[in-house]
Amino acid sequence: MPANFSAYATPVLLLVLSNVFMTFAWYGHLKFKSSPIWIVIFASWGIAFFEYCLQVPANRLGHAVYSAPQLKGMQEIITLLVFAGFSVWYLGEQIKWNHVAGFALIVVAAFLIFWE
Repeated sequence: MPANFSAYATPVLLLVLSNVFMTFAWYGHLKFKSSPIWIVIFASWGIAFFEYCLQVPANRLGHAVYSAPQLKGMQEIITLLVFAGFSVWYLGEQIKWNHVAGFALIVVAAFLIFWE
């Protein structure tokens, strides 16, 4: 394993973890539709705090080895993967062919960001 492997891997791991928190902050409340909106908003803010505690260091550390557009492209792909899993396992919603096709186009766009 290269000595600088962690410089490349740590930002990715932090982005994955931050996206788990943000997905719960943005969509977790959909299972609690009877809860008052103000409670949902404060709960989402509380969850999002931890997302920021991971996302900011991910981008700060990641910018040493990735460009800002590359970090954003990675974040979008990670977001799609985390959201797809969340949608199926937590919300019980199916991912349909058109969702996969749309997500695939976003993956192609992110791939182009890394193309030198």
